[in-house]
Amino acid sequence: MEDDAPVIYGLEFQCRALTAQTAETDAIRFLVGTQSFKFDNQIHIIDFDDENNIINKNVLLHHAGEIWHIGASPADKGVLTTCYNKISDSRVLTCAAVWRMPPEWESGSHDSPDDSAHSPQALQLLCHLDNTAHGNVACVLWEPMGDGKRVISLAESHIVLWDLQESSTKATISSSATLEGKGQLKFTSGKWSPHHNSTQLATANDTAIRGWDLRSMSQIYCIENAHGQLVRDLDFNPNKQYYLASCGDDCKVKFWDVRHINEPVKTLEEHSHWVWSVRYNHSHDQLLLTASSDSRVILSNMVSISSEPFGHLVDDDDLSDSEENHHEEKSKEPLQDSIIATYEEHEDSVYAAEWSSADPWLFASLSYDGRLVINRVPRALKYRILL
Repeated sequence: MEDDAPVIYGLEFQCRALTAQTAETDAIRFLVGTQSFKFDNQIHIIDFDDENNIINKNVLLHHAGEIWHIGASPADKGVLTTCYNKISDSRVLTCAAVWRMPPEWESGSHDSPDDSAHSPQALQLLCHLDNTAHGNVACVLWEPMGDGKRVISLAESHIVLWDLQESSTKATISSSATLEGKGQLKFTSGKWSPHHNSTQLATANDTAIRGWDLRSMSQIYCIENAHGQLVRDLDFNPNKQYYLASCGDDCKVKFWDVRHINEPVKTLEEHSHWVWSVRYNHSHDQLLLTASSDSRVILSNMVSISSEPFGHLVDDDDLSDSEENHHEEKSKEPLQDSIIATYEEHEDSVYAAEWSSADPWLFASLSYDGRLVINRVPRALKYRILL
């Protein structure tokens, strides 16, 4: 069997919410949230068996409503957040809550009974991130590499930092900030920076990207017209603290050095419709995933702006004189950026793409029709990076 062949899993409902189970670093596990008007919504726990190339799944009920965003605790495999729609006074509200999986599901045990023979269990509600004062929640962001005690919710024009106490059964607001300006200001997405001791946040609203200092809850930079249309998603380079990628409805992916915000460092224009998701690989920052409503996922090799733009770092002591001269000439030129692969297994808008937390060479993508596709970085490129 071809090692790089995709593995496809179909859900019966429409979906747009996907996350890797961040705290799980042994098993390859993703969580998918459904969007159904008529039926109980579900969280599908997808385990990928790499050796046999098969998917095992467990399903949990999410009675609260259709899921627009899902986030996994970085510290506790069993805890997750969802942003979901509910109807209140004939208005649709997007709320957020923290949930726990039943204990036997946390370990991803595969000996679940046959689907037809048992009814799925429900998630256990730990607490609401009560947003009545702040409006609809776009997303909930866990503190990267944190102890699972701090989350941020982006609700309308508000950034709210929450402390999760008593095993996440109680959430209290520790600080908040509000977006000031004309018109109906509304956050679309955000990313908590893994750098600077987790004290910085980047947010997207309309065509702008803003940076925030979470200690003072004040704005530290603003890229006014980062994209020609709505900014959909952001991600920080895990190895270069000032580098940020963004994507949007202008079909572009842009790379920024937030110390010099007048111009992007680089722009990619490979998609033909809105770009919904951009993700740096956690271990190899030259690898970048983008997902779009052109039904495609693109894997790019952005090596020139990565932490190793000249390929691998070579110790000068290991080189002879002639090699050294040759090496110097070669190393002055950054390696060329390229598109590694375009994945076309989806037939609908691809709303999310995520790298596995357990295997840096593996990723999942999710389209609106409920199709989840698991793919690998091509083996030839993997060995080129490793060797």
